[in-house]
Amino acid sequence: EVNGKPLLETMLSRVAKSKLINKIIIATSTLPKDNQIDEFCINNGYECFRGSENDVLSRYYECSKKYNADVIVRLTADCPLIDSEIIDKAINYYLEKNVDYTANTVPPKKSTFPDGSDVEVFSMSALEKANTNVKDLKDREHVTFYFWKYNNVFKTGQIIQKEDWSKYRITVDYPEDFEVISFLFKEIKKRGIRGTTKEIVDILDENPNIFNKNAMYTYGMNW
Repeated sequence: EVNGKPLLETMLSRVAKSKLINKIIIATSTLPKDNQIDEFCINNGYECFRGSENDVLSRYYECSKKYNADVIVRLTADCPLIDSEIIDKAINYYLEKNVDYTANTVPPKKSTFPDGSDVEVFSMSALEKANTNVKDLKDREHVTFYFWKYNNVFKTGQIIQKEDWSKYRITVDYPEDFEVISFLFKEIKKRGIRGTTKEIVDILDENPNIFNKNAMYTYGMNW
């Protein structure tokens, strides 16, 4: 929790500001430890789908099939500072370029966005093809590797911006990350700002001690 609210709740309130997403579904595992996520969804009016803990690709596929999705926007809950403007930019890019898959932070070598601002957009047909063809368990855990890492089966695109913000880390994987995120959310509240990615970058620039707190971790280091 930060500011008395679970990070998931805060993240979802930011996602809800998207002008293009028309349905939010929380896809979690069937493990007993995730019952609290299911209960959170029930208490807060969110749809919850439960599937495999490690085969996240099948979880995405079965969830998308259940809800008859045509375009899927993948947002991971370790990115609580997700920016709705970047979400909509990714969706618009996907639609305008007529691609199968688009993202902002992958491939990582070309990313100009902070780790933790991750948005991926892909078609149901591409997801179905990945679910059928991907056999490697690690790739099934990471869901979208098949789209961009190994082959040229799909037409893909990546959002690139002029400013390079790839050195900033606003995801939550380690205790140091949580310290950074907690500071940022408290600053956003104190300053009375929306907390766009640009505003977050500015806060980190003003506070190098916070920026350096989790700087030893790099994007994708656990892949």
